Amino acid sequence: MTTEQSDAAGGRAGSASRPATGDTPPDATPDVGGGTDTATPPGGSGADGGTATDSEGGAPVDKAGANGRADTGGKAGRDDEAGTASRAEPSKAEIAIAGTDGKARTDSRARTGEQAEAGDEAGDPWTAFGPAPDPVLTRPRRAVRAVGRFLVHEWTLAAVASLALAVLMTWPTLRYPRYTLPQDYWDPSLQSWQLAWSGHILLTDPGQLWSSNTFFPEPWSFAFSDTLLGYAPAGMIGVGPEDALLRYNIMFVLAHALATFGAYALARQLGAGRIGGAVAGASYAYAPWLLAQAGHLHILSNGGIPLALAMLARGHGWSLRHGYRPRRRHAGWAFAGWLVAAWQLSLGFGIGLPFAYLLAGVVLVSAVVWFVRRRRVKRPFGRRLFLADLLGGLVFAAVGAALAVPYFKVAELHPNAARTLGDIQLYSPPASGFFTAPAESRIWGALHEGARAALPWHPEMTLLPGFVLYALAAGGLFFSVWRVRHRLFLLAGVLVTMALAMGTRFLDGRFTYVPLFEHLPGWNGLRTPGRMMLWTTLLLGLLAAGAVTAFCARVRELAAERVPPWPGPWLRLATLVPLLLVVVEGLNVTPHPVVPRQPAVMRTVDGPMLVLPSSQNLDQPVMLWSTDRFQRMVNGGSGFTPDSQAQAREATVSFPDFASVDYLRRRGVKNVVVLRDRLGGTPWEGMLDRPIDGLGVTREEVGDAVVYRL
Repeated sequence: MTTEQSDAAGGRAGSASRPATGDTPPDATPDVGGGTDTATPPGGSGADGGTATDSEGGAPVDKAGANGRADTGGKAGRDDEAGTASRAEPSKAEIAIAGTDGKARTDSRARTGEQAEAGDEAGDPWTAFGPAPDPVLTRPRRAVRAVGRFLVHEWTLAAVASLALAVLMTWPTLRYPRYTLPQDYWDPSLQSWQLAWSGHILLTDPGQLWSSNTFFPEPWSFAFSDTLLGYAPAGMIGVGPEDALLRYNIMFVLAHALATFGAYALARQLGAGRIGGAVAGASYAYAPWLLAQAGHLHILSNGGIPLALAMLARGHGWSLRHGYRPRRRHAGWAFAGWLVAAWQLSLGFGIGLPFAYLLAGVVLVSAVVWFVRRRRVKRPFGRRLFLADLLGGLVFAAVGAALAVPYFKVAELHPNAARTLGDIQLYSPPASGFFTAPAESRIWGALHEGARAALPWHPEMTLLPGFVLYALAAGGLFFSVWRVRHRLFLLAGVLVTMALAMGTRFLDGRFTYVPLFEHLPGWNGLRTPGRMMLWTTLLLGLLAAGAVTAFCARVRELAAERVPPWPGPWLRLATLVPLLLVVVEGLNVTPHPVVPRQPAVMRTVDGPMLVLPSSQNLDQPVMLWSTDRFQRMVNGGSGFTPDSQAQAREATVSFPDFASVDYLRRRGVKNVVVLRDRLGGTPWEGMLDRPIDGLGVTREEVGDAVVYRL
C-alpha cells in the first residue's frame, strides 16, 4: 500500500460523518494487530485524514494527536471532552472494510489483490463493532409496539391515574352502585331519571325530548332544570331504576376523573410540569367546597371546561410560559376544543353559561387582535386555523342556541321560574364562606361546625377551596415559572371571580353580579352565585402549578449537584408533598344512603297518573321509579314548582272527593297511586279511610300501595 493510497483513503474517511470504518463508536479503541488506533470526530483536527499516534512505539507522531487536542483554538480539545478521540492513520484492514461499507471507499479499479487479502484477514474482528441491522418487524409486532408506546404515553398514564384517583376519592360510590347514591337520594334521583329519560327518548321518539313523562301535562318539562343532555349516550344502556342508579354512580366517578384530567391538561399546555399539573388537577376536582355539591352532578361535571381550554390553547400554539408559537398551531386541536366546549354546555347552563360568556370574550379579544395585526402580519391566525375556529364557533353557538330555546320557552310560560335579586341575596355568601368547609370534609368538617352555623344557607356558602391550595397559590405569586405579569393576571382573575361568587354581599353587587344579572341573557336564571368559585379554584390551581413546577426545577438543580447526579429518596418525596397535601385535604365523609326501592305498582299502572303524597323531595324518587315504563305522571321535581303542579297538590289534599276527582279527570289523569308508608306527617294522611261511594272510582290494593282508577 503506497503513501498516496493511504492519504487518499484517510482524507475520504475524515470527511465523512463517522470515523473511517463507519461502524466504530468514537470512544471505542479496538486492538488490531497489537496497536491502538484513535480517531478524531468530524470537524476535529483530523480534517485531512486525522493525526496519527504510533501506539507500537509509544511515541506520538504529533503532539496534538497524543493529547487528543488540536492546535487550532482547542476545537479538537472540545471534541475530546465530549468523549471522542483523535484519528489515527488508517491501516490496510480499515481501508478495505471502509470500502466494503461504502463509507470511505476507493475506486474499485484501484484496489490491489494485496488490499483485498488484508481485508479478508482483518475483517472479522473489526466488523464485530458494527451495528446490528434493524430487524424487519412484522405487522403484529408493529401493532404490539404501537400499543406499548400508547400505554406508556403521558396522556394515557394521566387518564389512568385520574380514573384511579376518582375511584378512591369518591369511595364508597362504587361499592353498591345499584342501591345507593352519594349525599342523598333527592336531587341525585332526579338526575338519575334525567340520564335515563334522555337516552330512552332519543332512541324511541327524539321529537318528544323536551316534553318528558313528568309534570304532566306541562310542555317543555325536561327544561325545568339542567338536563345533563351530554350524558344521553350513557342513558341508552340499561332499563329501570337499578340501571339508572348504576349509570349515575359511574358518571359521578367519571366526572371527577375528567375534572382532574382536564385541569392537568390545561396546566401542562400552559407550561407547568407534570407534578404541577397534577396539583392543578387534584385541587380542581377535589376542592373541599365541591363536597357540598356531591348531590349536584351538573356542577361536578365541569371537566370539559379546562379540557376545552387546553385544546383551544394547543390548537392556537399558545401557552402561558412560552407565549405564542405559530409553528405549534394545529387546526384539528382547535376544532376539537370547540366540540368539547359544546358538549360541556349541553350538560347544563348552571356552569355552562359563564363558560360560554368567557369564550365569547376570548373570541372578541381575538377578533380585535386580528384587526390590529391584519396589515402587519398576513393571516396571523392561519387560514386553516381560522376556518377551524369559524366552524367550531358556529357549532358551539348552534348548540347553545338550540339548548337555550326550551329554557326561554319555560321562562315565557312560567314567570315564577325567573330568579329575582331577592333570591340572589338569599344565596350570596359572606367573605367568611371562603374559609369555611362543608360538613362532608373529612379534615375540616367537624372543626368548622361553628362557622357553618353562622351561615344562612351553608350548603351553598361553604366555599373553601383548600388551605393548602391557598398557600401554594400565595407562594406562586413570588416563586413561579410564570412571568410576573401572568401571575398578576391570575391573581386578578381570582379576586374578580371571588367578588362575583359573593353575589350581592360585595358592595351590594352593584359593580359585580347585579350588572350581569340585569343585562346578560340567561344570567338571571343562576340563583347561586357561590358556584362561581369553580373559576376561582381553577385559577388558584394554575398559580399553585407554577409554584410547584418551579420547586421541582429547583429540586432537580440540587440533585444535579450530587454525586452521582441523581435525586435521593427524600428529594423525590419532597416534590410529591404538595400533591399529597392537596389530595388529603380533599378527603370526604359523604354519606351514601340507600335509595327507597321501587314499589311494584310502578311497573304495572299506566299513565297519566298521580302518585301521592307529592312534594318537591318526595317526587324525585318517584321520577326514578318511572324509568321502567316512563308512564306520564303529574309528579316531578325541579328548581321551581309550576303553578299547575302546585294546584294539583292543593286540589288533591281532600282526595277522594267529588271536587278532587273532577279536577283530576279534567287534567286527564286516569290513575292515582297512594303509597301507604309515605303518608305519615303529610297533608294526605288519613285519606285511605275516606269512602269512594258515588264517585265512579274503583280502588285496588297492589302490595303496599292503593290504586284509584278514575
